[in-house]
Amino acid sequence: MNATEQAFIQLLNQHQKIIHKVCNLYLHGQTDKEDLFQEITLQAWKAYTQFRGEAKFSTWLYRVALNTAITYFRKDKKQAFIASVADLPEMAHSIERDPIEEKSKAMYAAIANLSKIDKAIVMLYLEDYSYAEISDVIGITANNIAVKMNRIKVKLREATLKNFETV
Repeated sequence: MNATEQAFIQLLNQHQKIIHKVCNLYLHGQTDKEDLFQEITLQAWKAYTQFRGEAKFSTWLYRVALNTAITYFRKDKKQAFIASVADLPEMAHSIERDPIEEKSKAMYAAIANLSKIDKAIVMLYLEDYSYAEISDVIGITANNIAVKMNRIKVKLREATLKNFETV
């Protein structure tokens, strides 16, 4: 194994959680997640020689992972995203409803209905990335990210309230 391969493997091991987060955001079947994980890893390896270190490796890897996930679905290779709470796997019902859990379900259902780009923005926002960092990953201006994030928040607020009332 040469030095380039060793460096890539070491960086990938340190930042593989990024790939897992993207896979979990876009897919719900374990086999599908594993397939996407492998595809992202392959695409990252192919693009690694072009990584110049101008951005953090984690930012670069997020960009590769998100682009790969979005492209993966454009090719219609895999099944659609979870479209509603009804599509989520059934959980054992407890006698007492937990309002926080119910609100979380409603929020995740609302996020699942967002566009691919909006999901990516929300994921990075929830990871405490700044608008400038999100801009680097997504490839649009920080001002555009701020506008999109405000619109996303409104959509999520409305959808969560609607979903929470039906849960």
